[in-house]
Amino acid sequence: MDLDPDDVFRDDEDDPDNDFYQGRESTKELVVYLVDASPKMFATSCPGEDKKDETHFHMAVSCIAESLKTQILNRSYDEVAICFFNTREKKNLQDLNGVFVYNVAEREFLDRPTARLIKEFDHLEEMFLKDIGSKHGIISGSRENSLYNGLWVAQALLRKGSARTADKRILLFTNEDDPFGTITGAAKADLKRTTLQRAKDAQDLGISIELLPLGRPDEEFNFSLFYAELIGMQGDDLVEYMSLAKSRLEEMHNLLRKRMFKKRVVRRITFIISSGLSIEVNTYALIRPTFPGAITWLDSVTNRPLKTERSFICADTGALMQEPAKRFQAYKNENIKFSTEELSEIKRVSTGHLRLLGFKPLSCLKDYHNLKPSTFIFPSDKEVIGSTCIFIALHRSMLRLRRFAVAFYGGSSNPRLVALVAQHEVISDGGQIEPPGMHMIYLPYSDDIRPIEELHSDTNVAAAQANEDQINKAAALIKRLELKDFSVHQFSNTALQKHYAVLQALALQEDEMPEVIDETWPDEEGMSRPGAVKALEEFKLSVYEDKYDEEIESAKASETSRKRKAIVEDAVSECAKYDWADLADNGKLKNLTVVELKYYLTAHNLPVVGKKEVLISRILTHMGK
Repeated sequence: MDLDPDDVFRDDEDDPDNDFYQGRESTKELVVYLVDASPKMFATSCPGEDKKDETHFHMAVSCIAESLKTQILNRSYDEVAICFFNTREKKNLQDLNGVFVYNVAEREFLDRPTARLIKEFDHLEEMFLKDIGSKHGIISGSRENSLYNGLWVAQALLRKGSARTADKRILLFTNEDDPFGTITGAAKADLKRTTLQRAKDAQDLGISIELLPLGRPDEEFNFSLFYAELIGMQGDDLVEYMSLAKSRLEEMHNLLRKRMFKKRVVRRITFIISSGLSIEVNTYALIRPTFPGAITWLDSVTNRPLKTERSFICADTGALMQEPAKRFQAYKNENIKFSTEELSEIKRVSTGHLRLLGFKPLSCLKDYHNLKPSTFIFPSDKEVIGSTCIFIALHRSMLRLRRFAVAFYGGSSNPRLVALVAQHEVISDGGQIEPPGMHMIYLPYSDDIRPIEELHSDTNVAAAQANEDQINKAAALIKRLELKDFSVHQFSNTALQKHYAVLQALALQEDEMPEVIDETWPDEEGMSRPGAVKALEEFKLSVYEDKYDEEIESAKASETSRKRKAIVEDAVSECAKYDWADLADNGKLKNLTVVELKYYLTAHNLPVVGKKEVLISRILTHMGK
């Protein structure tokens, strides 16, 4: 097999050995939605989007449904489970009372979300009270503790995978701030103690518990009664958590269909500072461009993904080759053979570590050097103790001396130089806005930046220059149309939204496709304000004077004339392919299509309106038949 040098040293982002595929398994997220199904969840309501009252149970279920739909776009390989506690029926592997794990056929309890799961979960509320039922599982005089059982089942579901290779979370939905409120004395203390111990056991296994409280506008959810201790929050951390928890539900319900790089470790890398001194850092993804997902080939019968396999057949015998194929490169009339391991070693320019090379002043780093999204790095003491101390010392020195670090980074593909720029921590009244750390900016190669070339149709004619009045009018117009508090998150990619909407409608077999609003269209209402209209008119007059309308009409007329000329030329070319006299004499004009008949009419500047019989009659009249 010939060895293609271009293939050996290719830069392929879809290579399974690259950073994305190496880090993907380690960033898988396992989530259990733990929903309170007590009677209070059905009895308590608050205004929804359409100003109609919605039960808290409906709010929780709708949030999970939206979250599942967006998860297929965001991280389709993450795995989820849906668990209800305080239920009449029970369904769980531990056979515990008051806990029901919802699932559909051909799917494990904790598995990737499927179209069938989403489709059937949308109709769960209609049959929940009938088939599953609601029952308070913590009552006086009973040893049953449905919250304890729910945490136990959720913890058991998350035994899958290792805490080092997956992030594990329990999202708890409830509107009961004191689940043991009906119990008093030693019984309450005992139930509370065992439940908190169960939560602590889960957290010791690397499982984080997040509370999503459901409350009424006139009723505050009191964290201090029980749940502050369960999630392990107190003081300022609890105040910040409470403020964030209130907006979390709304964010889940109104999630835009977009791929999101979540605030979690993308990859752990080793930062080599000098010979014999290295620390561990975590990398986080910032804003990334979004593209439609890769095409996945499915079996036409089972609808399951197909796995492609390649086999080599001997050209002489037709038998399958059992030994792995070897590549070779011709060199001085001799074929030099390479094994797969040798090829991998040839392609491996670096081990994938981040190696410090030196420092430069920040003035040497230009804006145009940032050609692709940067990566944020932060220290971690998980594997290398003392990484944070060394990172902080380096971070502070770079900020004080106004330097950035130059480092080499890369794995088996696409190694390159990077700039590490230290960032200050920014804190406001609402909490931390920007964390301390470093931005890893991927520096361009020498041929990535090219000088700007000015091209003019006529080199003897100088390019038109705007005068001072035109510049002032343009600045005034831009100021009038400037967007306030602009953010890239205000506008969605309409083409991607349409793509995702079509996929969702097909996968869930929906009769109607979700409406997609194009937010990139100009704001006609805003541009029609008197101030904006005045600025626009003044700009037009300063550039075109009184000839603006004439030039526009002239441009429209020339464009129409050009299109008309192209249509006539095309019709003349097509018309020459037919023997019109023979077709007319033999009565075969009726066998032609309307489009073909119009070729003749357009080429001879005749009207093209009317039915087929009218067009044929018009052609015969023009030919004198």
